[in-house]
This record gives sequence, structure tokens and C-alpha cells, in this order.
Amino acid sequence: MTRKEFRNLIDRGPVLLDGCITAGSDIQQCPEKWMLEHFDTVASMQSDFKNAGSTILRSPTAGANRYRLEKSGLGSETVQINRELMRRSRAGLENTTVLGTCSSIGLKIEPFGDLEFEEAVKCFSEQGRALAEGGADGFFIDGMTDIQEARAAVIALRDISGLPVMVCMSLESQGCTSGGTDPLSALITLQSLGADAVGFGTIDPNVSLEEIIKSIKRFAKVPLFALPCTSDKSPEEFGSLGSILVSAGANLLGCGDTATALHIKSLGAGIRSVPAQPPAISSISALSSSRRTIMPGRNHPFAVVGERINPTGKKQLQATLREGSLDMVRQFAIEQELRRASVLDVNMGLSGIDEKAMMLRAISLLSGITPVPLCIDTTRPEIMEAALRLYPGRALVNSVSGEKERIEYTLPSAARYGAMFIVLPLTDAGIPRTVKERIEVINTIMQAADPFGVTVDDIVVDGLVMTVSSDPNAASDSLDLISWCSDTLRSNTICGLSNVSFGMPERPWINAAFLGMAMGRGLTMAIANPSSDGIMATVQAYNALRGYDTEMLAQRGRFTGVQS
Repeated sequence: MTRKEFRNLIDRGPVLLDGCITAGSDIQQCPEKWMLEHFDTVASMQSDFKNAGSTILRSPTAGANRYRLEKSGLGSETVQINRELMRRSRAGLENTTVLGTCSSIGLKIEPFGDLEFEEAVKCFSEQGRALAEGGADGFFIDGMTDIQEARAAVIALRDISGLPVMVCMSLESQGCTSGGTDPLSALITLQSLGADAVGFGTIDPNVSLEEIIKSIKRFAKVPLFALPCTSDKSPEEFGSLGSILVSAGANLLGCGDTATALHIKSLGAGIRSVPAQPPAISSISALSSSRRTIMPGRNHPFAVVGERINPTGKKQLQATLREGSLDMVRQFAIEQELRRASVLDVNMGLSGIDEKAMMLRAISLLSGITPVPLCIDTTRPEIMEAALRLYPGRALVNSVSGEKERIEYTLPSAARYGAMFIVLPLTDAGIPRTVKERIEVINTIMQAADPFGVTVDDIVVDGLVMTVSSDPNAASDSLDLISWCSDTLRSNTICGLSNVSFGMPERPWINAAFLGMAMGRGLTMAIANPSSDGIMATVQAYNALRGYDTEMLAQRGRFTGVQS
């Protein structure tokens, strides 16, 4: 099954998954080994689910990754067990879509645990290849509680085939995963990375999947699915959930391992007359961490990208980085978060250190201590790719220019990992002098990005602010470019705010004045120092005037510089 065929299947109407097939809790040996030896029982259950109305069925291989099989001394049989369970499932379910199932390794993955990220990717690649060899029509990544593990699985399965990939996150009592990832952040991260459908399951009857699906539907560019808790519900009671969830926006429905074919049949009966709601968008401007999502744009709060985690001109930070210490990186991150930075720029470009190793260490640290999404800032494509691969969210890339190396290497990496990226309108020949020439560079970059599926929602154009001390027209040119991007291209825009006042007196006032002018022209983001009261007061006042800063409105206009 191709990804397009999968999408066409979903768009035709609500689709039913099967129930989870397991060996049962009383089985003493490896469940997957037992199912191989008693496959007639498995086949009978699969047939029951198919006859009950399941359009998509899953192989009984959820726990058959190498790490789990090694606990039973069967790690060396990983490929054989997955391939054979998949082959037998495929053979017994003709004319039915059968997905190869993967699930948790059972270990925490960096940056949230000790297992190296690439080892997790390798594990899912091994299982995925075996399932593909067994005839899988696609993949179902089940019961994930760690967004980083879900990312590792998606990356592995995307790398080995062009088959569709569904991901199900398991939610606990607070409506988040045990790792603290909320449904919206999971959706933004996984759909950007290449998941073909994203869903949520729970064993807690108090978690409302209806409300969750309803709240994130408008941000979903892929189908959504729900695996509600059976919680001792009768088939009739369970079936009543179907129309509720489809009306909320779910495109696929399934159930957990306590459900029977009767539950599926009842679920199907409940959705026959409910119209489907295919995804309403094909792209979205959004950045995520493992615990937060921000959406830049004219219809959202203005976003400040904190600039302080950058060694340029900071002798003390340079010294600590050369000592191998990230103490100041930690300090700057916390300070900028408290000062309401929406995104944190991370730059480790410094002579005398291993920039790649330090960048990865910084990402691991920051992913654990702050929920603020990151902007990966490096001129080296190999470092950019390594950082995007590790980062447990949807990052912002700084930047893709019209320079040959950035087009050939940085652009494909940004697209592969689903990042948003800053478009910098300069070329190998330098900075274009006129606004018209800068627009031509932007159009060239967008043409190069189009084959990768990049849309205008995936970019943020840099206004390329130059200093007015050397060119009196520099600010006007940048403002005109920002206007064109906002009114014609309809893109997000950003600028390095402090550049405009370089070499001038009273720089804070100049920066704040330019910021207000640029906001009026459509600027949606700025790379700036959140410690500047002038800048942050301007941002907070702007957000209050547009109705986004309820705290300042509640304070009747008082500037509240520190995040409460």
C-alpha cells in the first residue's frame, strides 16, 4: 500500500482498526513465540475482527523488538519471529490491509534516558525490515509514552520504506503521556516528521479522547485516530463512543487489548451515518518541543527568539564552553524562558571546541530543562542534520540561504526532519542590494524547496536588517521586504533586531522603534535579547493590543517582564 492509497482509504470515511491481539496474561513464555506456536488461535481472532468490520488489522508483533525479546533469550530470533508472524497474518487476511506493529522498547531514550537515540533507531529498523519482508502494508507504532521513542520509530520506518506509518501515543490521567508530552505537541512533532496518521489511546476512563481530538483537529494535516478505553464497557456502551469520536474529528477508531470483535462490530454500527471529517489543512506554521507548541503568524502572539545562547561576543560563555561546561547555557535558557522568550536560539560556533558534540549536548540539556522550542543555529550542514535528528520536537533551522551549500545540504535536512526554517535572502555573491533582488533569491529558494513538499507555512523569511549607520536606507529596505513577505508571499518573517542600531547611540531606543515599525508591516518573529525591557515591553504591548496577552490586559496595561 502506498501512502497515497492509505490516505485515499481514510478520506472515504471513518475506518475501523482491529482490537489488540495478545497471548494473554497467563502465558509464561514469550508471548510472540507462543503466538507462533498457536497461530490458529491468532488467525481465528484476526478473522473475527475482520468479519466484525475492521478495515485495517495489525500483526501481533507489538512486543517483538530485540530489546524485549532478549528478556526471553530470543533476541537472535527477532527477524525470524517478526517476519513469520507478519507472513502468517498476511496470508490469512487476503484483500485486507495489514499493518506491521511495533511498540515500546521499554527503555528511556536520550535526551530523556540512557539509551542512545541511534540504538533505538537501529532497533526499530531491524523490526521494520522484518515486517516489510513478511508483507506488511504499512506500520502501526503502538502505545508510545515517550515522544523521543516515537520519533525514533518514525525515522527508522520512514528510512527503510515508503509505506504508510501510523503512530499511537498513550495518554495518562492528565491527558499527557507519562513523559509529559501533550497531544498537540505530539501531533505537530510527528506529522512534521512524516507520520501518515497520529492517534491517542488511554486506559484511563477519565481521559476524554473526544475533547482531545476536537481540540487538535484544526491543526492536523494528517488523519487522527482514537483508541478509547473499554473499561469494562459492554459492546453496546462502547459502540456509542463511535459517533461521538467521529463527530469530534477522528478518522480511524480502534480499541485496546480487552476488547472483542463484538466491541468492534458495535463501534462500526455507531458510525455508519456519521460523515467523515478529512484533515482540513495541508500545512501549518508551528514549532514544538516535547512539552510545548508555539504558532508564529499574524493571527498568533508575536514570537521572540532568545539570542543569548550564542558565544559570539560573550567571553565568559566562550570560556565555559571551552572547559566543556554548559552551566551558562543552562542559566541563559532559564533566564530567557522567564523573560517570555517563545523560542531559544542555540549556537555553538566557537573555535577550539567540538561544535557538533557541544551542540548535541546542549540540545539534550535544553530538552530536559525547558519546554521552550529550539532554533538550531549553525553554518555546518552535518551539525544541523545531527541536531535535527536528535531534537525531540519540531525545530526552527537558522538558516537556508541562496548559497549553494545551504541549498544542497541544509535544505534537504530541514525537509527530511520536518523542521521550519529561516529563509535568508543572500547568495554566494553576497547580500543583494535591492529589495527586488532579495525577492528573487527568496523565490529561488522556494523553487528549490518545492520538490521536498515545503510550503510557505514551513518558512520564516529573514528581513535581512542591515545597520543604518552605514546605509541610511537599510531599515526602509528591510521594512519593504517584510511588507512583501506579509502581503504577497503570505509568509512569516523574522529579523535580527540588534543589527539595525549597530554603531549608533541609544541603541535600545532605536531597536524598540524599529521593532514597532516592523510589526506594523507584518513582522511575526524577532531574534532579540529578552532581557531588554524596551523590546519585551513593545512585544507585550503589541500582543495585548491584538488581544493575545490576557495577563497584561488583566493588569490594565502594566508591563509584566517576568513570566509568572
